[in-house]
Order: sequence, then C-alpha cells, then structure tokens
Amino acid sequence: MSNQQRRPVRVRRIDEVSSVHEIFEHCLPAFGGAYLRRVYSILDMAIGKGCPITLAISGPVTVSGQHQAWLIPLLETGWVAYVSTTDAVCYHDGHRSLNAHLLDPIYEVPIFGDDAALRDENVIRVTDMAFDEEVLLDQDKFLAAMFTRPEFQRKMTGTELRNRLGRYYGAQEQANGVQPGLLSTCQRLGIPVFVGAPADGSVFLNSMKLWAMKQAGLIPEYAFDIDLHAEVFEACAYHHWGLFESEAKAIATLILGGGVPKNYNLQPEPALGQVLGLPNVRGYEFDVQITTAPVTDGSLSSCPPAEAVTWGKVDKDTYMQSTESMSGDYSTVMPFIVKALMEKHGRREPSRLYEKREELVAKLTDAVRANGDWLMESLRYPLAG
Repeated sequence: MSNQQRRPVRVRRIDEVSSVHEIFEHCLPAFGGAYLRRVYSILDMAIGKGCPITLAISGPVTVSGQHQAWLIPLLETGWVAYVSTTDAVCYHDGHRSLNAHLLDPIYEVPIFGDDAALRDENVIRVTDMAFDEEVLLDQDKFLAAMFTRPEFQRKMTGTELRNRLGRYYGAQEQANGVQPGLLSTCQRLGIPVFVGAPADGSVFLNSMKLWAMKQAGLIPEYAFDIDLHAEVFEACAYHHWGLFESEAKAIATLILGGGVPKNYNLQPEPALGQVLGLPNVRGYEFDVQITTAPVTDGSLSSCPPAEAVTWGKVDKDTYMQSTESMSGDYSTVMPFIVKALMEKHGRREPSRLYEKREELVAKLTDAVRANGDWLMESLRYPLAG
C-alpha cells in the first residue's frame, strides 16, 4: 500500500463534537466502531446522491415499539421507496390501535423469567415484550370483520391489501387517540409494503378462517385472494423505475435482519435481467445490511453484499466502496444511525410509488412485450419424458 493510499487514524474528542452525526464521522476509529462508521457513511452517500432506498426489515419491530421510535421517523424523511417485511410485523402493528383502553397493551417482561407462569396468566411473550392473549383475539376479530367487507371480495396484490389495512389501522388510531403505526404511516406516505411469505402470519390466517368457513358452508361467499404474480411484478416495476426513471438512476437498499424480507428485497434484479431478459439491468449501487446471522453456515439469508455481486443483485463496479455487512443487532444501532442521518440530510418528497404503481407496471409490461422474441426463445427446452 502506497503512502497515498493510507488513511490516517484521526479522531476528535467526544466532548468536542456537537451532534450524533459528528460522533459517527470522528469518534469511531476502529474495530466494531469502524464497521458502524462505514455502514453510516454508505447510507450517507446514498441519501446524498438521492437514491431511493428499499428497506428490508425482519423481527418484531412493531410489537416492540421500535417502529414508533425510529422506523417511522426514517420513513417520514422520504428516503425510503418501499418496505419488505413479514406478515407478523403487519399483524402486530394493530395491537396498540385496537386496545387503547389498556393504555398500552404491550409491556416489558424478563427474557429469562417464568414462562409457565405467564402461560397460566394467558400472557404471550415476544423476547422481552408481553401482552395478554386477549389482544390477539381482539386483533383476529378486527381482521376477520375487515376481510368480510365488499372491497376485499376480489383478487389483489399484497401491497393493496396492506395499503387498505393501513387505512383501517389509521382510522382506529385516530378514533382511539393512538400514535400512528407502521402501516398507516406507509399508507399516508404512499410507501408499498411487500411480504414475501404472506401465508406465514396471522393476517393471512384470518383470511384462511373465512375461506374455511365458506368451504364448510357457514358463510355463502368469500372471494379474497392474493395475486402473487402481480405483486412480484410490481416489485420489479419499482426496481426498473429506480434504475431508469428516478433522479439518481440508481437504487440503494438497507437490510435489517435476514429471512424472507431480505431475499425478497434482492429478487427484482435477477427477475428483470435473468428471468425476463431485459437489457441494462443493474443491481443495487448501495447495499448495507445489519444482521446477527453468520455467513459461514449459510443462515445469512441469500448472501452478504459481496456474494450478491456474483448474482448480479449488487452492482459489480461499485460494491467495494458502497456495500457493507455488519454483524449486530439492528435494534441497538438504528436509533443512532437514523438520528445522525436526519441531522445531516433534510427531508425530500416521498416517491409515493404505491400511487404510481399502475403506471409503472404498465411501463414494465411494455418492456416485456418489446422483449418478446427473447422470452419466447426462453421457453424452449428439451424436457426428458
């Protein structure tokens, strides 16, 4: 390494900085702190360039109240184009709005307490959060009543389902004087919410109940269904917009945790380039992930950013300077990262992609039609048997 390539280790005293942003820039010189500084600096670059950010988040972020502490403030900056998460996050998002009479239905309990005693008291625990079983039963009644409304008696994308669910949650929040939740905020800001495994959670379980009641002859009709093909295509349309129509002509992603939300968040590039065969498709220019999963046993769902380069999910020309995977619990660092970024960067107008979805889907459909020769050739394969 030449002298020109060497980066001196320079710091400031902690009592000489005046903001969280300056702490990230000047007071994290080495070891895990340097990883954290790099994660912050990449997000700083992405926001500074105006890249729309796709956010993948797994874990009980709504039941724990983290959505109100730092996630909703992040969404309100306008930096995030869409969210990929779990059905459980969407389900638990409603507990506070439906149970205002309990002041706050969710409370702290010890991680290593007496779970048998909690069960005897009909208390359900999520790590160090707990709530009465009555909260779930009330949530189920709410969802079943919602699914029976005429507007749900058709096939729709999961993004439309969650947008409508956000509207219903928002009405409950306003009626009960409760702070806005995740889905009502996304509905207000026009942020699409994707769930890659919609059947893996209790929002869908309540739809299944109504389906079963129809099968058993208990109700005359139930026609709700999720259009997975249209939902995946919609995600591709947003990625295509980010690459070719957004102001930055590039996309960034922030991945918190792993699991299906992460993998779903990374799928549009191979869907557009590898499967649909569209030209000039690139992966994410900026990719930051914070996860507790190790890479050595394959449980780091999908891959770290460098491995994602080999799949085309992350741009190969920029990844050395614009990607990082940090081992850690995002709940311990995200409040500080969001606060620091908000100190430096002003808000911008949200992309409001949900409101543009029909237009963007139509444009991607035109691109698919124009690539018809390639696509027809891709159907030919000498199948055995």
